[in-house]
Amino acid sequence: MGETTPTLQQVLDVVEELWPASLAESWDAVGLVAGRRSAPVQKIHFAVDPVSAVVEEACAADADLLITHHPLLLRGVNSVEAGTFKGEVIHRLIESGCALLTAHTNGDSAVGGVNDVLAEILGLQDARPLKPAEEGLDEEGLGRIGTLPQTTTLGDFAATVFGILPAVAGGVRVAGDRDGLVQRVALCGGAGDSLLAAARATEADVYITADLRHHPASEAREAVAGQRPYLIDVSHFASEWLWLPAAAQTLDRRLGDAGYEVEIAVSGINTDPWDFVITPR
Repeated sequence: MGETTPTLQQVLDVVEELWPASLAESWDAVGLVAGRRSAPVQKIHFAVDPVSAVVEEACAADADLLITHHPLLLRGVNSVEAGTFKGEVIHRLIESGCALLTAHTNGDSAVGGVNDVLAEILGLQDARPLKPAEEGLDEEGLGRIGTLPQTTTLGDFAATVFGILPAVAGGVRVAGDRDGLVQRVALCGGAGDSLLAAARATEADVYITADLRHHPASEAREAVAGQRPYLIDVSHFASEWLWLPAAAQTLDRRLGDAGYEVEIAVSGINTDPWDFVITPR
């Protein structure tokens, strides 16, 4: 029996198995944003952000479905008039016959999601959620806490983190003793200052996340009197892009197991919003 082309609904059914919508945070907006469920899906495109360049890339490649990590319509809107950025994106997608699907905090929390991929790439052992899901498996939830195979210094570990992430203008910021020893690592892909207390409660040596603001970071360092956990602040985009190749591979395998043939691509567009940085010498 040969492989067949799935409908959008059939792809959505597989996506739901991988990244259940029930794992999304209450404030989030995940799932299908645009698209006809009965339409055939031959090409799928993955990206972090549904910005104009990414949508153009997907439509120009004749993709039938664009899966992004970040929502296009996180908050309610009253119009999708094409004169606005989001309206133009919606029009371009619909006029090109390309559906849009969001897998956001459900993609963070799921087994094999953003945080599991980060933990795996960093080589963490016995990783478990920092904030377990209220309804789900023990392995599901936001953030991860695990242990490096060997103790290293904060400086060397930060260099490792820098090396595994896509190159972005902002680089990596570190708070803590460069020569301090670290082995127990907490992390959260994307903006994770809400988990600072959880990282401290798990007695992590270092906490990696993105978008750390001045006051939460300052207060977190004051709370531990300059000791552990140290902080590593990375690019929001970079921390989540690492999930895309793994997500694409997993979806491709699951669709193939179901007897479907689909071509899947990952966007190489850097959607980090910063173009350059000026630092003291």
